[in-house]
Amino acid sequence: MQSWTLLFLGLFHCFFDMATTQQQRNKALFPIRMKRGLSTMRNPIFHKSLDDVDLLYEILLSGLYFDDHGRGLWLRDAELASLRKTQELEVLCGDALPRELTDVRRLASRLLGRVGSLGQGDFERTLLTMVYTAQHVIESPTDHQRDVWAESFVSLFKAIKEDLKEER
Repeated sequence: MQSWTLLFLGLFHCFFDMATTQQQRNKALFPIRMKRGLSTMRNPIFHKSLDDVDLLYEILLSGLYFDDHGRGLWLRDAELASLRKTQELEVLCGDALPRELTDVRRLASRLLGRVGSLGQGDFERTLLTMVYTAQHVIESPTDHQRDVWAESFVSLFKAIKEDLKEER
C-alpha cells in the first residue's frame, strides 16, 4: 500500500512540476498596459523592416530621453519626433517598458532564468529597457541609486549576451 502511495505522490509531484514550469515559460516578459492605440498592441514591435531598424538607430543616436512623468519620449531632433513611426515608438515605450526599478530587476531575473531565445519583440523591448536603465544610471541623485540601476543594466546586458550566444 505504501509503494502505491509513494508512486501516486511521485507522479503528482512530476505533473505539478511540469505544470508550473509551463506556466513560467508562458509568462509574458513585458505585460502590456492597454491605454493608447497601436494597431498591434498585443505584441507591439517597432521594427518590421531594415528601414525601421535604421530609424531606431538614428533616433537613439540623436538623443532619446524618457519622460517618467508623462511616460513618453522626448527627442532633440524635431524632425524625427514628428514622424508617425516615432509616435508608435512613444506608445510602445510608454505602455510596454518597465519604469520602476523593481520591475526592471524582475525582468532581468526572468530573462536570466529563461530557456530558449527571445522573440523579436522581447529582444527589442529589452534593448529599449537597457536605454531607459542607462539614462537612470546617469541621472540618479545618489551613489546607492546609481549602483542599483547599474546592476540592473548589467543584468539586462548579461541576458542579451546570453540570448545572442544561443543564436549561434
